Amino acid sequence: MIKQSLDEALDLDHGSLRDWYMHNTSHWIGLDVHDVGTYKPGGHPRLLEPGMCLTIEPGLYFGAWRPDVECPIEFSNIGIRIEDDILITKDGPVNLTRECPKEIHDLTSIIGQQP
Repeated sequence: MIKQSLDEALDLDHGSLRDWYMHNTSHWIGLDVHDVGTYKPGGHPRLLEPGMCLTIEPGLYFGAWRPDVECPIEFSNIGIRIEDDILITKDGPVNLTRECPKEIHDLTSIIGQQP
């Protein structure tokens, strides 16, 4: 699958992580699931301000939709994304979804084991 060093795989222009990780790590949220907003006004990263909400959502997707990328059959057409929703306050970030289950043992106790 990934046959590069970690530094090579993480390279945004040439790294193979992009084969499995197609989106950014975060986006704004608010009244809509994907609120609009500029991430880099004037080409500079936007500073977070109290009242802003955003996601933290790393995800990997393995699929047949990428015939140019070799994918082991046991991973084909699956994906995983773990999302937290963060509120920025004057005292620092607050994880609004900190109580949501994210560990495998917590999730399987809710949905059960796969056969």
